[in-house]
Amino acid sequence: MSKPALGRGLGALLGGTPVISNPAPIALPPTTVLPSLASSAATSGFAPAFVPAPAMRDQVRQVALTQIRPCALQPRKDFSAESLRELADSIREQGIIQPLMVRAHGQEFELIAGERRWRAAQLAGLAEVPVLVREADDRAVLEMALIENLQRENLNAIEEALGYAQLVSQFELTQELVATKVGKSRAVVANAMRLLKLPLDLQGFIREGRLSVGHAKVILGLTEAAQQRAAAERVIKEALNVRQTEGLVAKLQTRDGVRTRNGAKTPLATDAHIANLENKIRERLGTKVQLRYAQGKGALQVTFYSDAELEHLLQILGINAE
Repeated sequence: MSKPALGRGLGALLGGTPVISNPAPIALPPTTVLPSLASSAATSGFAPAFVPAPAMRDQVRQVALTQIRPCALQPRKDFSAESLRELADSIREQGIIQPLMVRAHGQEFELIAGERRWRAAQLAGLAEVPVLVREADDRAVLEMALIENLQRENLNAIEEALGYAQLVSQFELTQELVATKVGKSRAVVANAMRLLKLPLDLQGFIREGRLSVGHAKVILGLTEAAQQRAAAERVIKEALNVRQTEGLVAKLQTRDGVRTRNGAKTPLATDAHIANLENKIRERLGTKVQLRYAQGKGALQVTFYSDAELEHLLQILGINAE
């Protein structure tokens, strides 16, 4: 007789979530998952927040470019001019192989996915493009656009962070639910959104590729915008790597320090290194962690939010809970 899966036994072992054996199936109405999202749904457990009308499913039609407009919810804002020209050349030779995805909007159509192809089609001088018409609300549109771009690695780090932030603020989703929907860990979503704490000009540096995400995470160890700008400018001017940036941030923290009640300054020379190490642990474990360190002593706090997350952590650590 085989042993039960660890995730099913943790609740019983630790007195947490009760285990339900052989739950009765729940009858649900049939739904349709878009072919382009089927693999993502199967691997991440994500179920799209929309049900396309059966009559519209896989129906490709030709629509005039002038009837299509971009969607304000599209997370991708930066399009390489050179890349668009190359795609336009390809479209002139081969046409558009993958239809654009749109939704009806009055007498026009609004893009859900395929804005890059739409832009390139204009450069190529096409009058019409093939489209698939879907029914989707605003949240579903943003989710689909995020998933498509993340799967193709089209978004820069700031665009990705803004997409997550929009799902959280506009549609009142938790970071955990956002992570589930886009097939990422909560730590990835949380770390991405932290970049939005930087001043807008520094976010622009990340968009342009002048500042890497690794550099940005270290610079976030500085609390003042002026300090962050000063650090970023030195990183770019001196072409510092991430390790050198840690040293720079540590020096800035030590110089400014934190005043105690008696007015003395407490140096924070190791904070940048600790913050960077904490980020690495967070990304490795895929959950929230807090590292406290002082003179060779400290504590590492690891947070989990479900039996499944605890099971994942135990597997990473090579621990059998039974």
